[in-house]
Amino acid sequence: MSETSSGPSRGLAGLLGIPQPLFFGFVGLLLFMVGDGVEAGYLDTYMLHHGHTQGDVNLMFTTYGVTVMISAWLAGPLSDLYGPRRTMWAGLLLWAVLEVGFLAFGLGPDNLSLTLLFYTLRGFAYPLFAYGFLVWIAAATPARMLGSAAGWFWFSFSAGLPTLGSQFARYTIPAIGELATFWSSLGLVIAGGLIALLFVREPTGSRPLARGNVDRKAIFFGSISIMWREPKTLVAGLIRTVNTSSEYAFLAIMPAFFVDQLHYSQGQWLDLLSIIFLGNILFNLVAGMLADRLGHRFVVAVGGCLGCCVTIPLFYYVPLWYPGNFTLAVLAGFVYGGTVAAFVPMSGLMPLICPKEKAAALSILGLGAGASTWFGPAVVGVCESTFGFGMEGVIWTFVALYFVSAILTICLRISPEAHRHTQMMERRNRAVEDAQACTA
Repeated sequence: MSETSSGPSRGLAGLLGIPQPLFFGFVGLLLFMVGDGVEAGYLDTYMLHHGHTQGDVNLMFTTYGVTVMISAWLAGPLSDLYGPRRTMWAGLLLWAVLEVGFLAFGLGPDNLSLTLLFYTLRGFAYPLFAYGFLVWIAAATPARMLGSAAGWFWFSFSAGLPTLGSQFARYTIPAIGELATFWSSLGLVIAGGLIALLFVREPTGSRPLARGNVDRKAIFFGSISIMWREPKTLVAGLIRTVNTSSEYAFLAIMPAFFVDQLHYSQGQWLDLLSIIFLGNILFNLVAGMLADRLGHRFVVAVGGCLGCCVTIPLFYYVPLWYPGNFTLAVLAGFVYGGTVAAFVPMSGLMPLICPKEKAAALSILGLGAGASTWFGPAVVGVCESTFGFGMEGVIWTFVALYFVSAILTICLRISPEAHRHTQMMERRNRAVEDAQACTA
């Protein structure tokens, strides 16, 4: 933990749980993810309406999810070796270059092979930026603020992808068209990336997090071996995989369900999607703050795992039970988004479980987050193609997965050794703060 970590406790930002030195990082992340989320609400239907099959869409989302998973894991060791700032720069540059290829050579000319290639490769980009910043947060934030800081991270992340991103598309599509709206996302991503990287001056992220002369192979291997050296990280990674898997599954199948089967307009679906994630971003903050008071495991197990067991069926059945009732569909979606957000304390819990290897622990959490992007669509594919399940079978499969996650969450206890190490680091940081205050 950096010696500057004492700073976030001061001022209004500190009272809200925002690490003050990283403030513009949260702003930049928000705008970056708005750009990344522009396509989320209508890429599925855009491809279906241009002659591609649902199988093509599922394949593209699944391969994209695999690269997201790998990159989310890489964010940890790369931050250890080169620092979070350089890792974020790599993510921004990759996103910009590959988005141009995706639109100019793939989606624009309707070339399925190149669309699949560039979209899959672009999956390496945003996790380096977003999860590189999450590692930066964990390295520079005091333990007492980790829950709230994680809440603000996921607030910025989810407010962009897909909440405000979908609303941006909602109003630009009628004005400039679907393809031009895809292109406009490039400007948003670049603007957000530059705000975060040029305006954040906190020094921890500008240098490698691994101290001394370290073997690069050992860093990368350590980010994998931690799963069996500290099995709780593996459990946490599995829970995090389930966490947002339903979201990514629903992004692949719900647009057609609401637009083609229930006959909602595209605008209504995009509004509904934004409201779902409005619930998500609001509860991101609530969950993070509650975790600092009620405990991380309690919020995740009860609010997240068991909450999703209830709200996922409601999100599916309410629109069927009350066809055309947009208000009830919105209410069901809003509550569902809130329960998914209750997993936010996982990002604060992991550095407490492994305080000596924060980047490695968070890399496993990133691995799980990335895995959810392909695991969700893959669950849909297996349910439909292997078992012949329809939408209803998919819904109850996810309910079972979240129930198992609730049981696994109980296993995530902070060891006495980890607790002592965190207390020691907190005392050291307070001593540094006191010494700096006396000097001033």
